[in-house]
Amino acid sequence: MTNVNLGAVEEKFADIIWENEPLHSRDLVRLCDEQLDWRKSTTYTVLKKLCDRGIFQNDNGMVSSRISKEKFINMQSTQFVEKTFKGSLPAFIAAFTSENKLSEKDIEEIKKMIGGI
Repeated sequence: MTNVNLGAVEEKFADIIWENEPLHSRDLVRLCDEQLDWRKSTTYTVLKKLCDRGIFQNDNGMVSSRISKEKFINMQSTQFVEKTFKGSLPAFIAAFTSENKLSEKDIEEIKKMIGGI
């Protein structure tokens, strides 16, 4: 899957699935009506689009994710660093910390993640 970006409305839709999966498509239609004020046709159109992109699946009316929310966020993050910083995590960290100071706790957590350097 190459495009893991979601628009704001698609993200709300995805969250409904991630928070309730697995769920029957009729329940998804009901939730989308309640939370997004969508008609049945809109729900199925967006579901098909995101299924075609490999994020969700609709197997005989049962809707579930093919990619967990956590994995999706990881893929988005990687795609962002690749696109914006040519894949350089140090360049990303330099840009981030130029505007956002890291606390001592943040620094210690990062050190633990990269092996206690």
